[in-house]
Amino acid sequence: MNMQVQPQYFKNSKNRDLTQAELDALAQELDAIKQEVLDDLGEKDAQYIRRVYSAVRYMSIAGRGLLFAGWFPPAWILGTGLLGAAKILENMEVGHNVMHGQYDWMNDPKLMGKSYEWDIVGTADNWRQTHNYTHHTFTNIRGMDDDIGYGMVRLFPEQRWKKGYLLQPLYCIPFCLLFQWGVAIQSLEIGRVLFGRKTAKQFWKEWKPLQNKIGKQLFKDYVFFPLIAGPNALPVLAGNCVANGIRNVWTFSIIFCGHFTKDVEVFPKSVLRNESRGHWYMRQIRGSSNLQGSELFHIMTGHLSHQIEHHLFPEMPGRRYRQIAPKVEAVCKKYGLNYNNASLAKQYGQVVGRILKYSLPFTK
Repeated sequence: MNMQVQPQYFKNSKNRDLTQAELDALAQELDAIKQEVLDDLGEKDAQYIRRVYSAVRYMSIAGRGLLFAGWFPPAWILGTGLLGAAKILENMEVGHNVMHGQYDWMNDPKLMGKSYEWDIVGTADNWRQTHNYTHHTFTNIRGMDDDIGYGMVRLFPEQRWKKGYLLQPLYCIPFCLLFQWGVAIQSLEIGRVLFGRKTAKQFWKEWKPLQNKIGKQLFKDYVFFPLIAGPNALPVLAGNCVANGIRNVWTFSIIFCGHFTKDVEVFPKSVLRNESRGHWYMRQIRGSSNLQGSELFHIMTGHLSHQIEHHLFPEMPGRRYRQIAPKVEAVCKKYGLNYNNASLAKQYGQVVGRILKYSLPFTK
């Protein structure tokens, strides 16, 4: 069936519409890139993720140890920084990627996607549903992908404007600082409960495992470690709080810059009608943006600085995205698709621009 992608579905003039034959060819080329990497996975990949896993552990121990001497300002600053960096690495390079099943082939019980539990208040099971399945299947489809604004922020003109959006430039600040909490409650769909579209019984059933996870996280960071610090409880408590804040701000920034820059597109449900593999690939490219940076920068983003490659191949180990990025970019150029790639500063500026612009009514 020679199905033409409808131009009105895609607003970005930097991209051209592809015929079904072109979409099929696009899929074949991208599938070949993916398979080449999957066939090459081996000991180097296993050693890498194990080293990062160990680094998280030792950085956490060192950071928390320094916080026990937090009465000495340099120790507090260094301890907080190390703990914050450890939380970022655990959240992004280990947790996020492991839960995608990127390292299941290793058969390491500590690194299995279906059983890994990460160090934030949200449960891994909720994330596997809202992110791994819903977001990666229905990427940027309005009404199906809840990651479009997380139900709180209007970032595209296709989203219906409400009066509350006038305040989004203000409430995006606490949302950024408390991002792990937004991730945690996303699956609860509190808005649907308030409007009677979800029963209270179902809400409380979903709340119980989240309540247990929140309790464990709060106890660990804000009771257990401050308590064993004795007279240094306050510096430890403050350090844990700031470290969590550092992780929240970083993950918010990287995730928003990968999904909500100027050229990223949102799609209606109708794109799912007879959607081919090539069409799905094209939607991932047109709904994502990359970040330029050093090797350390890419590691600290969990390689989500290569959001295009991640959306194309979520089951591929993230460390391989840098390797295939030039090939993916070449394929995009061949088919007239915009390979959205820029510095963190530039992409972040565009995200802020969207937050400000689409807080207002009648914006296009």
